[in-house]
Amino acid sequence: MGAPINSTNARIILVADDDENDVLLLRRAFQKAGLCHTIIHVRDGQEAINYLAGVGANAKPPPGLLVLDLKMPRLDGFDVLAWLQNRQERPSLPVVVFSSSGLPMDKEKAERLGAHDYLVKPDTFDSWILVAKRLQEQWLDGHQAITPDEVE
Repeated sequence: MGAPINSTNARIILVADDDENDVLLLRRAFQKAGLCHTIIHVRDGQEAINYLAGVGANAKPPPGLLVLDLKMPRLDGFDVLAWLQNRQERPSLPVVVFSSSGLPMDKEKAERLGAHDYLVKPDTFDSWILVAKRLQEQWLDGHQAITPDEVE
């Protein structure tokens, strides 16, 4: 385990997932990997859209990454991706789908809707730590906001 990242490099990660245990595992994986990002949890797609749109009494800090489950109540991850794709300005938020579904059709649909990456939720804690490190290296480590067109 490396040294924790400097707090000036810390980013906000918005995690949209209805499974509290998965969010807890992701938080613990980031901690175990020495990554000091702030994880903000919303429980469904509607809460994710509300957060991203700034709905609510207080101004919300913009996230540097959206980690998005697909299967959620009210609005699902596909609905959030479609909302992001239909915004007037091009989305500058990297979106990583983090789902228990390994179905090729789910991955293809998420990519069509602008997801930057698609990860299947792991089954061991060591694999959760690897996911946290991958998110750090690919999406949080000094990366500027990007549009889906800039991702290969």
